[in-house]
This record gives sequence, C-alpha cells and structure tokens, in this order.
Amino acid sequence: MADTVVPFLTKRETVQVIWKECGFVHRAACKGFKTLIGNALPDHRPFEIRLPAEQSVPFVFNSPHSGRIYTDQFLASSRLDAHAIRRSEDYYVDELFSAAPDVGAPLLAAHFPRAFIDVNREPYELDPRMFKGRVPAYINANSLRVAGGLGTIPRLVAENMEIYPSRLSIEEGLERIDRFYRPYHERLRKLLVKTHSRFGYGVLIDCHSMPANAQASSRNRPDFVVGDRYGTSATDALSQLAIGILEDLGYTVSRNKPYAGGFITEHYGRPARGLHALQIEINRGLYVNERTLAKTAGFDVLRGNLTNFVGQLTEYFASNFSDIALAAE
Repeated sequence: MADTVVPFLTKRETVQVIWKECGFVHRAACKGFKTLIGNALPDHRPFEIRLPAEQSVPFVFNSPHSGRIYTDQFLASSRLDAHAIRRSEDYYVDELFSAAPDVGAPLLAAHFPRAFIDVNREPYELDPRMFKGRVPAYINANSLRVAGGLGTIPRLVAENMEIYPSRLSIEEGLERIDRFYRPYHERLRKLLVKTHSRFGYGVLIDCHSMPANAQASSRNRPDFVVGDRYGTSATDALSQLAIGILEDLGYTVSRNKPYAGGFITEHYGRPARGLHALQIEINRGLYVNERTLAKTAGFDVLRGNLTNFVGQLTEYFASNFSDIALAAE
C-alpha cells in the first residue's frame, strides 16, 4: 500500500502523518504537543464525529464554525452579551449537513464557538496586541486575517465588535490552541488519511455560512459560494459538479467570490495526491433570521435540498472518479 501524506501542523514547521497498514506513524518536530481535550469544555465534548455505520463514500464533511457552546467562563471574559457574541457563528450548519452519515460519510462538527478559537486559521495566527506576556517568536502576526481581527484567537466578531475588554494572557491563548485547535485538526487529518487509504482518494467538504448581504453593497449575495482556492484545492470537474447540482436545485451559485476557501481548504486540498477540498458557503438569508438567530421556514426546505445535494455529489463522484481524476491532470 502506498503511503498517504496529509499535512501535519506544528510550530511553523511541517511534519507528516503517514498512514500504513500498521497504523499511524508520527514524525513530530514539536515534542510539546498536547491533546488535552478531556476537560476542555465542562460537561461537553469540544467536537464530535458523526460516523456512518460504514464509510461507503470517499467523502469527509466538516463544520468548524457551527459550534454554539459558550461557557459561562468565556462569556464572563467577554464584553459582549450571549447574543452579540454569536455574530460570527455559522448558525446550524452542522444540522444542515446532517445527512452526511446517512450516505456513508463522516461529519466532524465543532462544539466550541468560532469566537473562542478559529480552527480555519493557521495554528498561530495571533495578534500580539491581544496578549499580555511574551509572545512566541514563531507566531504569524502579519497575516491579513490577523490585521482584520480574525486570527486563530479572534479579536472581533462580525460587524467589528470587540470580544474582550482587556488583554488575555499569552498562556491562555496557547492553551486554547493545544486543547482545541490541535485535537480538532488531528481528528480531521485522521479522517482524511483513513478515507484516502480506503478508497485511494478523498474529498473534504468544508461547510460554512455567510451573511445575507455584502458589507460594502446592498446587492444580495448568491445563495451559495463554492470555493476551491481558484482551482488549487480541487479538480475543476468536482467544483463544476457541485455548482451544477446546486443550480439544478434552483439556487444561484458563485465560484470563489467572495470566498475562495480558508485555511482548511487550502491546507488539505492536494488534487495531485488525490485529496480534494471544497468550501461551501450558504447564504444565511435562506434559513435563519440574522437578527434573532431563529430558524425560519426555509430551514427545513434547505436541509432537504442539501440532503439531495450530498447524495448526488457523493454518488456521482464515487461512480465517475476516473473521469474527474483525469480532469485534474
């Protein structure tokens, strides 16, 4: 069996996780790696993997921003109330894609909120101005996401609302990365490696939602945005397939604009190695009242259509992979 290489993150270094018949072999440059997830959220798991009875399709679905467990400790540390702090949440996206296990694909879903830690970032995209104490030299403080207040430990939620009234200790920030970020990506990597090992290729669908209206324009956004990092994270045939299914369901779809895909799509998508990654952004106006955050009548309709989408996408890709793979060459 050929080795399957999936990126493994450490402090500014690349390490590989290699799957062989005997299991995982870790070559880790960061000996201080911790997976302290047992007590990460009192009485709650930080995330969950919803597994099918048997994985029968080469897909993994991921919902990293739909977490909605806001602990009392986190809320007490914020200047925002329990409603305002949810503005960056991808409301109920894990529920919208709940059919994934029914078609034979695992679904990984965060329970911790994006405002607490964002796993769709590099592990150390940190703003030094947010922290007291000495910040490690290996952080990436110069990314556009950090500049916009949306680093690994976010400074803002949507609409430029500051989360914290004062600086956090750097120890707390690094502990969040060890307790939440690293275990989450470890699970995601394992799912992808197992999928690739079983089927010879794999597809990651990274599931998100977006505000109904663009910030700089009154023009409504499309119903969906399919992101493939401008063709670098997935074969064109897969992107076109996803777009075509959604359009046949009656939706308007944009490709890569305004969302081409975040860190997860960019990091895990390796079409030349048989690992494809698409980001799917859903317009929240289709299913939720963005003021009250309550589900609207459109929620059940959308969930039904996404069940159809998941079924068609996985079935076609599994049956026609050779054509799609050739399109990537």
